[in-house]
Order: sequence, then C-alpha cells, then structure tokens
Amino acid sequence: MSVEFVYDPRLGLSIPTLKCSWDELERITQEHVVDTWENIRGTIPDRVKEIELKIETVHEQLTNEEDFERSCELNLEMAELASIINDLWIWFRMTPSISPTAYLVTS
Repeated sequence: MSVEFVYDPRLGLSIPTLKCSWDELERITQEHVVDTWENIRGTIPDRVKEIELKIETVHEQLTNEEDFERSCELNLEMAELASIINDLWIWFRMTPSISPTAYLVTS
C-alpha cells in the first residue's frame, strides 16, 4: 500500500506516511486513509489531556524542588511535554479530504 500508519512512541499514536502524493492514490485508498485517520485523530484530545495531567504533576514537583539541577530537569521535561501537545494539535488539524481527481481503477 502507498500509505502506512506508523506508530510514533513520542506522540503515542500512529501517523500516516505517504509513499506518493495524495492525488496519486486511488479514491478507495484515500477513503480508507481518511477513515483510519479520523479514528486515530479522535483520540488526540484524550491524549492531550493525559499529557496535561503529566505537566501538572511535573509542575507541582518543580514548585517544591529546591535542587537547581533537578529543577532544570523538570523544566526540560515540562517543555518536552508541551512540545508533544503542540505536535498533537498540529496533527489534529490535519484533515485530508477525498480528492475529486483521484483516479478510479475499473476492471
């Protein structure tokens, strides 16, 4: 298949990887990809909530931390979690549509 959904452990979900341009895909393949992506995409808000809870936990630890080096580590961890959330929202906004010019294979 010209599209694979590859699990990204950092984001905690599978990301579509196209091996050709979207318009080169057959319409049935586009429909399958959109359907699969919509199911994955629907999990993103819950994933963001999970990470936000982790940020709150780390922030609480940071508030009570007196060791400077550990504070720096916690800040770095919070920044990475925030970066993941940002990437998840970018992916959430990715909504492919079925191309009207996608060629159909007939027998």
